[in-house]
Amino acid sequence: METKNHTNLKEFILLGITDDPNLQIMFFAAGLLIYIVTLTGNMIIIILIKIDKHLHIPMYFLLSNLSCTEIFYITTTMPKMLWDLLSETKSISFTGCFLQMYFFLTTAATEGALLSVMAYDRYAAICQPLRYTLLMSQPLCYCLVACSWAIGNLNAITNTAFVFSLNFCRSNKIVHFFCDIPPLLGLSCSDISLAELVTFIVSGSIMVTTVSFIVLSYFFIVSAVLKIQTTQGKIKTFSTCGSHLTVVSIFYSSAIFTYMHPSSSRSMEQDRLISLIYTVLTPLLNPLIYSFKNKEMQAAFLNVLGKKQNFQL
Repeated sequence: METKNHTNLKEFILLGITDDPNLQIMFFAAGLLIYIVTLTGNMIIIILIKIDKHLHIPMYFLLSNLSCTEIFYITTTMPKMLWDLLSETKSISFTGCFLQMYFFLTTAATEGALLSVMAYDRYAAICQPLRYTLLMSQPLCYCLVACSWAIGNLNAITNTAFVFSLNFCRSNKIVHFFCDIPPLLGLSCSDISLAELVTFIVSGSIMVTTVSFIVLSYFFIVSAVLKIQTTQGKIKTFSTCGSHLTVVSIFYSSAIFTYMHPSSSRSMEQDRLISLIYTVLTPLLNPLIYSFKNKEMQAAFLNVLGKKQNFQL
């Protein structure tokens, strides 16, 4: 076989979710619906938080940033996946693959960091209510969001640089629906041990740090909730954290499973299925369970509808 260096490789072929034409149409319809719902839901959240002054508090500022991140996050993979489901040629250029991986890893790590910041916000609100405005001041909120994006960029630059410094000579067919680290490492004819180690250290450090921060925050939250004497008070206080915990559990469990186990034990089919969970399901869950079950968000939505009706009258 002729060795093909990454410098003269022009394109990759994304094999996608399935090669069954009937299933492709079904997946396209479902994927398009999910994409539209995800974009619409997250945009509604951003708009409501922007126009309703009652939502101009740190919790909703962070939520609007999470929604913005979710829009970028799903857009790095979904449009290309939908296009490939209807296209006979499922190619992506070498540069396009590089950029897709970079932006995906940036938004994924940024989302993880924002989820940990939101856990800190819940800790400050529940455990330190009298100091909340100090602990979650506007300058600090801006700083925490900026740091989250910086972490995302650090994760993406490091991992993308190491992966695309490898030689690819086995095949240009990626057993996946987007350019991700595991399937690309599987195509390399170079020694991938260093790239795997870098992914494990960089991405692993970010995951461990953010997850530890979330666990620590909830340890103090649970301790504070248990001190509340009434059962109704405990439920009411902890209910503000339920949606956040759901999103955190789904996002991190699937991401850790994908990136933190060695290539020798990988199944590309399994990785592809797990990837659908954290690339498609998590952005969809944000507007569906994180916000629309929130009474303040519902009130803001009804308030906007009321104003619109009054204007029409």
